[in-house]
Amino acid sequence: MSIQAILTAGGEEQAQQAKRPQPRARRAPLVAPSLYFPAQPFEVDAANRHAELFYLQKQIQSQTPMVIVLEDGEHVEGCIEWYDRNSLKVRGRFKTLVYKSAIKYMYKLGDAGQ
Repeated sequence: MSIQAILTAGGEEQAQQAKRPQPRARRAPLVAPSLYFPAQPFEVDAANRHAELFYLQKQIQSQTPMVIVLEDGEHVEGCIEWYDRNSLKVRGRFKTLVYKSAIKYMYKLGDAGQ
């Protein structure tokens, strides 16, 4: 058998494979993106949510210096200016926006906190 015959035979097999219908790749079902952060599940009970809002509002009104410890161990010091469902704005040496999902815990600047 000559090399030409081997090459043409291999080429014919490749051409036949190219003509065969390829199976379709399965696509993930389309799902609307989540509006809630994973650290704050939707099932948070109302009593805890109201307690959090009351505490934050009290700290804002009294302009209490706070220390916010983040999940990675970094400390953010300053007074809380405002908050929303997912973040806090802290006024200290710099104005900083902190996501609530990144907060490990917080305490008043005069307290030991640990």
